[in-house]
Amino acid sequence: MNILLINTSDKLGGAAVACSRLRDALRKEGMEVNMLVAHKETVDPTVYTVSSKWLNRFYFLWERLCVFYKNGFRRDTLFQIDIANIGADITTLDVFKQADVIHLHWWNQGTLSLEGLLKIIRTKKPIVWTMHDMWPFTSICHYTDTCTAYHQICCNCPILFSRSGVSDLSYTIFKKKQRIYSEGNIGFVGCSSWLANQARLSALIDAKMIFSIPNPIDINRFCPADKNKVRKQLNLSLEKKYILCGAVNSKDPRKGLDYMLEVSKLLAMSAESDYHFLLVGKSSEEMKEHLALPATVLPFTTDQKQMSLYYQAADLFVIPSLQENLPNMIMEAMACGTPCVGFEVGGIPEMIQHQSTGYVARLKDTKDLAEGIVYCLSDEDRLVSLSVASRRWVEDNYAETKVATRYLSLYKQLLRTNSNGAI
Repeated sequence: MNILLINTSDKLGGAAVACSRLRDALRKEGMEVNMLVAHKETVDPTVYTVSSKWLNRFYFLWERLCVFYKNGFRRDTLFQIDIANIGADITTLDVFKQADVIHLHWWNQGTLSLEGLLKIIRTKKPIVWTMHDMWPFTSICHYTDTCTAYHQICCNCPILFSRSGVSDLSYTIFKKKQRIYSEGNIGFVGCSSWLANQARLSALIDAKMIFSIPNPIDINRFCPADKNKVRKQLNLSLEKKYILCGAVNSKDPRKGLDYMLEVSKLLAMSAESDYHFLLVGKSSEEMKEHLALPATVLPFTTDQKQMSLYYQAADLFVIPSLQENLPNMIMEAMACGTPCVGFEVGGIPEMIQHQSTGYVARLKDTKDLAEGIVYCLSDEDRLVSLSVASRRWVEDNYAETKVATRYLSLYKQLLRTNSNGAI
C-alpha cells in the first residue's frame, strides 16, 4: 500500500512530529509512505514539497493578509483562525498520483485550500484526515473555547466580534466546507476520544465517518533510563526533585503560563526546599524570571534523543495548558517513566490516569494543580509506582505497532468503501 501523508511541515509543531512518527510506524509495517509538506526542514528524500519555497511563502502571506483584514487588523487573533482560501493543487504531482491513500494532517496557513481539498476528493482516492485541533469540524477556528455554534452552523463569530449573520466570514466558510465535505467520504480521525466526540457534535461531519486513533510513539527511543546517570550527564543535582515544564509561547493564553507561575508560588510556600523546575522551550528565560522557585533552563532542542534525556532526568512533568488535544510531551514523558500532572481538559484525562500515572487537576484550579505535584513527589514509593504505571500505559496504548495496525485497518476499510460505495 502506498500512503501519502500531508502536513504543513515535516518537523516543526506537534502535528508535524505526530505525522512523522506515523510515517515511521507505517514503514515498520512494510508500507510505502511519503510525506508532502509546504515547509521542508529535513533532508529526507521521501519528503516532497507542495510547491516552490517562494510560492509557499506567497500562499502563507496572502492568507494571513486576508485574515488580518477580516478580523479587523487585530494581531491577537491573527493565528486563531484559518480560512484556507489559497494553497497548492497537489493532484497534479506524481507523488499524489502514485498514492493509494491520501492521509491529511494539519495543512493550514496556505498549504492547501478548500478548493484544493475538493480536487483531492474528486480524484476518488480514499482520504483519511487526522484532526490535530478543531478546525476540520468548525468553520475557521482551531479551538472554540466556549462557543458551540458549530453544532448547528457557524455565524456571528466571537473571534471576529462579528454580528453580521449570513454575511459573516465564519458562515461563508462553514457553508463552503459543508458543500465540499458532502462530495466525498473522508474518514476523520480524532487523536483523542475527546476530539472525536467534539467532532460528532458538528453539523459538518457524518458521525459514522469519525474514528478515534491516538498518535504513535517509538517506545524504544523514549524509554526509562538510570536517572542518576542522566543527571550527571546534564550536570544536574542527584538530590533535588525536578519538575519539568515546557516553556512554550508565553503570549498564548491557551498554554496556561500564568497558572504555572501561580502554582510555583503555592509550592514555594508549602513545598520542600529541594523542588526545582527544569524549563525547556523558547520562553524559558522569561518564565524563569517569574517563577517563585529556582529553575534551570535546558537548551532548546528538537532532537528526540536529547529530549528523552530531559524527561529521564525529571521526576515529574507538568503541563498547565487550558486547551489541548493529545499533547506529545505527555506521551513522551510517560514513555520515559516520568509521571505527569495537568488540568482536566481536552484529551489530557485520557492520557494521565488520575493517581495512577499522575494527577489530573480541576481546570484552572491552581491549588489542585499544586496539590497534584505534591501528591506525586511527596512519597518515594508512590513516585516509583506512578513511573512504572506511566510506562506501561504508553506501551499498551501508544506503541507504534498498535497505532499503525489501527490505521492500516481504517485504510483498508476506506479502500473497500471506494470499491463498494458504502461503509
